[in-house]
Amino acid sequence: MVVATNLGFPYVGAKRELKKLVESYWSGKITEAELRQGVQGIQTTHWKLQQAQGLQHIPSGDYTLYDRVLDTAQQFGAIPARYQNIANPLDQYFAMGRGLQKPATETTPKVDVPAMEMKKWFDTNYHFIVPEFEADQQFTLQNPRAVEQFKAAKALGIQTRPVIVGPVSFLKLGKAAKSGEDFDTLSLLPKVLPLYVELLKQLAEAGAEWVQIDEPVLIFDLDADTKLAFEKAYKTLKASASLKLLVAAYFGRVEQNVYSVKDHIDALHLDFVRAPEELDAVLPLLNANQVLSLGLVDGRNIWINNLDNSIKLAEKAVAALGKDRVFIAPSCSLAHSPFSTEFETKIKAANPELFSWLSFSVQKCAEVVVIAKALNEGRDSVKEALAANAAAVESRRTSPQTVNKEVRDRVAQIPVSAWKRASPFPVRREAQVKKLKLPLYPTTTIGSFPQTKEIRVARQKHNKGELSDADYDAFIKAEMKKVVEFQEKVGLDVFVHGEPERNDMVEHFGHLLHGYDFTQNGWVVSYGSRCVKPPVIFGDVSRRCPMTIDEIKYAQSLTSKPMKGMLTGPVTMMKWSFVRDDIPAKDLCAQVGLALRDEVNDLEGAGIPCIQVDEPAIREGLPIRRADWDAYLEWSVACFRLATSGISDETQIHTHMCYSDFNDIFDAIAALDADVITIENSKSDEKLLRIFETKQYTNEIGPGLYDIHSPRVPSVEEMKKRFADMLKYIPDHLLWANPDCGLKSRQWPETEAALVNLVEVAKYFRALKAQA
Repeated sequence: MVVATNLGFPYVGAKRELKKLVESYWSGKITEAELRQGVQGIQTTHWKLQQAQGLQHIPSGDYTLYDRVLDTAQQFGAIPARYQNIANPLDQYFAMGRGLQKPATETTPKVDVPAMEMKKWFDTNYHFIVPEFEADQQFTLQNPRAVEQFKAAKALGIQTRPVIVGPVSFLKLGKAAKSGEDFDTLSLLPKVLPLYVELLKQLAEAGAEWVQIDEPVLIFDLDADTKLAFEKAYKTLKASASLKLLVAAYFGRVEQNVYSVKDHIDALHLDFVRAPEELDAVLPLLNANQVLSLGLVDGRNIWINNLDNSIKLAEKAVAALGKDRVFIAPSCSLAHSPFSTEFETKIKAANPELFSWLSFSVQKCAEVVVIAKALNEGRDSVKEALAANAAAVESRRTSPQTVNKEVRDRVAQIPVSAWKRASPFPVRREAQVKKLKLPLYPTTTIGSFPQTKEIRVARQKHNKGELSDADYDAFIKAEMKKVVEFQEKVGLDVFVHGEPERNDMVEHFGHLLHGYDFTQNGWVVSYGSRCVKPPVIFGDVSRRCPMTIDEIKYAQSLTSKPMKGMLTGPVTMMKWSFVRDDIPAKDLCAQVGLALRDEVNDLEGAGIPCIQVDEPAIREGLPIRRADWDAYLEWSVACFRLATSGISDETQIHTHMCYSDFNDIFDAIAALDADVITIENSKSDEKLLRIFETKQYTNEIGPGLYDIHSPRVPSVEEMKKRFADMLKYIPDHLLWANPDCGLKSRQWPETEAALVNLVEVAKYFRALKAQA
């Protein structure tokens, strides 16, 4: 029989219960025992829910308190030396993920450790913790989460399929622990494989029949050594394992990489949402006993599945393999999808047609079950579900809500001159220097300041009608005034208004654009306990009205220092939304680019001298396979320029990017032609800076001086060292001083302390330069 399966579930909980638990633990409001008890309750609820829906392979081991790759590093003893003196394993784990800063007490020494590096998880907006390995790394297996969670589910009478991060992906996604040390992390495979063998043995002894081994790097362009590593790893694991091995790849196509694992596994999961064309290629490669897991339900977006199309694709697999050798599954873990549409009462009431198009994790599990049942018992056994689905699919295809002729005509008629600035950067810089009169090493922030409890409460009251528009406006202005006065006191050079009116850098603008709608509970994890609630793009996009003018004009009126207008770029507005999948991405991006162009022009008209258009998602949107890069970069870079090129030379365009590998798309970033770019650097060990040794970048740049994703406050000396390193690569007249990212998630005390240190560093190096 065809088996209905799942690869992972939204571990944060239906109402972000995990977030609240771990943050309560960090703040000392609950104990470790209370945290673990709460976590066990969430896991139990999730397992029972999936069981009740009819899933036969329910995942365990997919649950994490912070990040699954970090779980893997700790359980195999890949713990950098700076954390090894933290005695409590849970505190050590969280310190690796988010840093830890504690003063000394009578009985304990001072602790001051930064977080490990964080990177985007493939082309998603999730961030994982990058493992660090020594060349002589020693691994030890300790308290494996997959075994613990399998046993916990078994005690409830629920047989689960444990999920682990595979050995090749674990090593391949890691890095050398020492800056500048260069060794192939895959050289550690012989050391870690015996521990994977032991882990599989423990799972088998606990009663597991299958294990899901996630190897997402199978979708990369792999070199011969990595392919050989896969073959060696799975030949070893298959030879020693008594349970069945399912290797899961997702987010793209595996192509020839499948040959590296196909002979040494019992089942293969592939993403047929992203790469449906691979079915015909892979079917002939499977041996007589191997199972193919079909990733047919999109685990990363929120649209209903076209069940008829999915069943047709699955029928092809069943015809070739038989029912006993086919699994039905989401394309990837449902951790990238919100929990359930049952909480979306507002959309259901206000726009029932749109509601009928939505499918979150709980509904996606139901779709998996329907597909499997149709294959096992025939379409008539699920005819009501299929009829309702077909009606919703047709409604979405033909709905007038999705099309705006004026918007499409405007995109079709964009003039060639709209795609680039009127003058080259040297000409623009001369005009900007004259107008802005900034000192050497200008200081600024990335945009947001702490979103305090008072701000969140005021926003909630205003949304509920408990605070009038006038009172809320007065409150927001008072918060902006506070931020401006703070920047005056600290001594920053280019100001921001602090964004107190914004709940999110994408959702805020979505409310001011046609074509967007918003969920009440569509939360997904971005990193650690940080969750985001992406807006939904369901139709053509255009600006409803000016979006930021009033706030920025008011903030500028409070100071003589230059104020930055703050916008989110077109690629990020798409990537950080649940984006429509019924028109080409490049066409939708141009729609957003035109809406932002109108706003940029209005900001300049309002007298705002600097305008920041953030594009942190442009790297994450890069296709996995290099063969697909050029086409994406051509339209994504062009849409940024479309948004920012309608202004005069003296208006300074800033952009910001964070937590990605930029070196491989450096030329595209230069082609954005932003006057100032700020980038993540504080956790990258200069690797983002080294490219300046070989590439010419003539525009201004601000590599982040400190990590804002951690509450830790770096010292002046630490920042001085980092800034001195920057000066090795970047000319004085082009270098800015700024944090890594926005300060929204931080508290005021640590924000003030860090920015005071940052300004002191800039002043120190200005003085050094003046003496030279």
